[in-house]
Amino acid sequence: MARNNQARTGVAEAPTDAVENETPVEPKAPPKPGGLAYVAPTEFVELPSEGRYYPPGHPLYKQDTVEIRYMTAKDEDILTSQTLLRKGVAVDRMLENLLINQDIDVDDLLAGDKSALILAARISGYGSSYQTRVTCPGCKIASVYDFDLDATSTSPGTVVTEGVEEVEISPNGTFLVTLPTTEYQVEFRLLTGKDEKYLTEAANKKSKMNLPDSNSTELLKRLIISVNDVTNSREVSDFVDNMPALDSRFLRACVIGATPNVDMSQEYSCSNCGYESEMEVPLTADFFWPG
Repeated sequence: MARNNQARTGVAEAPTDAVENETPVEPKAPPKPGGLAYVAPTEFVELPSEGRYYPPGHPLYKQDTVEIRYMTAKDEDILTSQTLLRKGVAVDRMLENLLINQDIDVDDLLAGDKSALILAARISGYGSSYQTRVTCPGCKIASVYDFDLDATSTSPGTVVTEGVEEVEISPNGTFLVTLPTTEYQVEFRLLTGKDEKYLTEAANKKSKMNLPDSNSTELLKRLIISVNDVTNSREVSDFVDNMPALDSRFLRACVIGATPNVDMSQEYSCSNCGYESEMEVPLTADFFWPG
């Protein structure tokens, strides 16, 4: 049965001859096949922190993965920019380009999460084979050794995986520990990319001024939030400089144990003397600039 459109809609149908006299609409031509359009693939990288230690509102809060784009020739240009290399920001600029979520600030990434992204970017750009010169601890002969970057793994931190009794995780994602000698309670946070830059710049300044190295104390001063609920930075700094060595060593061990990170240790076997041991993959200039 034919529909009465006028009765249904209240609008009279156009006369047939009016429709026939209208200018016909030319159909759009289909897109031409071929072309060189290319979209770089992406991947989801597992974060060692699993998003546990970012504050609410942070793009990575409670996120266990982050999406990045594969490296391209343009990203390689960033890595070889002499200006960026002199400033020491080439790798950071590359990561900024690779992150799909542009709300993520590279400087705010936890150090372990940043390492995971750098590792993933290197594999996507140059493959998992990493050849670099290594000096054998046994015979002291330097030779090229091939590490497999796919063999690395992530560690969420011993505090979570082993339940270290000395360290307690606060609701804010910070850590509480009681020192063995003074029995003071210390609250500390995890290292970020911004902290790494600060510590590197501080070490370079002291080196130029021929001052003694103080990396260990500078690290603790940067990460400690409070000591016995005292948050004044000057008082905390004085405490770090004068705390018993046993407390300092214990606190540094707690920081390392609490830090989610990428496990870069692999089995090493020397082709010259047969020496075998577990070795941390050395991150030399060959890592992003293979010869």
